[in-house]
Amino acid sequence: MEILDNLKKCELCPRGCKVNRLEGKLGFCKAKEINLKVAKIGLHYYEEPCISGNSGSGTVFFSGCNLRCKFCQNYKISWEGKGEEISIEELANQMIWLENEGANNINFVTGFMYIPQIVESIKIARKKGLTIPTVYNSSGYESSEALKLLEGYIDVYLPDFKYYYDDLGKKLSNSENYKEVALKAIKEMLRQNPKNIYDEDGMLKKGVIIRHLVLPSHIQNSKQVLKLIKNNFGKDVYVSVMAQYFPCYKANEIPEINRKLTQEEFDDIENFVYELGLKNGYIQYLEENEEKYVPNF
Repeated sequence: MEILDNLKKCELCPRGCKVNRLEGKLGFCKAKEINLKVAKIGLHYYEEPCISGNSGSGTVFFSGCNLRCKFCQNYKISWEGKGEEISIEELANQMIWLENEGANNINFVTGFMYIPQIVESIKIARKKGLTIPTVYNSSGYESSEALKLLEGYIDVYLPDFKYYYDDLGKKLSNSENYKEVALKAIKEMLRQNPKNIYDEDGMLKKGVIIRHLVLPSHIQNSKQVLKLIKNNFGKDVYVSVMAQYFPCYKANEIPEINRKLTQEEFDDIENFVYELGLKNGYIQYLEENEEKYVPNF
């Protein structure tokens, strides 16, 4: 598998650790050689409506991450590496199983460190009859060069755009140059899939949705991110504004994020979305402790 040569001097993410994973060397993300470490595989019902639908998204949660978000809700997976190793062939078999279970798509969550293996597994799965779309669900802290390996294999990209202020990204997620990196990555995603295409049931078959999680006390960061998205990708780009933040893991060490959003903060961001003139996507809001999405602004 020639594509796996990328693991000999791993630069699959912006950190560019350059370790030889085929010899068992570990970089920042702690991913090993050819096998993939997976925390959970199953139907997931809590993505955007056009991803989960009624049948659920066939989600593969990979272990490890190239960020260290202090507030990570999945820290057992991202920080602590909970999970079990499976082969490329087994991942392909799990994709077929998920489709047979009624999944709307195959949703790879934080899979940057396994891009070569994901490509190979999709090849195998398609030969075995996989027909549903593939989704690449990521932090936005991606190598645009590595993303090119996914062209033709990923139908839908779901990147985050977390930070406008790089010092905030450094403080909360141990990232360098987050804004610059995310911009380049999303440009590559949109180059591959420039238009959102939906089926007759409103399920997304092809395209990109840019997600942004609003953080308490950092409303200006959110406004600048949204403005940057519009200025770089236009008012027609699809955006998902998320209000689901709650303090988790190490958030109690940082007073300004050690709480949920206030209604005033959320209203401020919601109004700003409309003021910007963004036309497509979702706004998530909390009502009576239930997460809901308002589609198409």
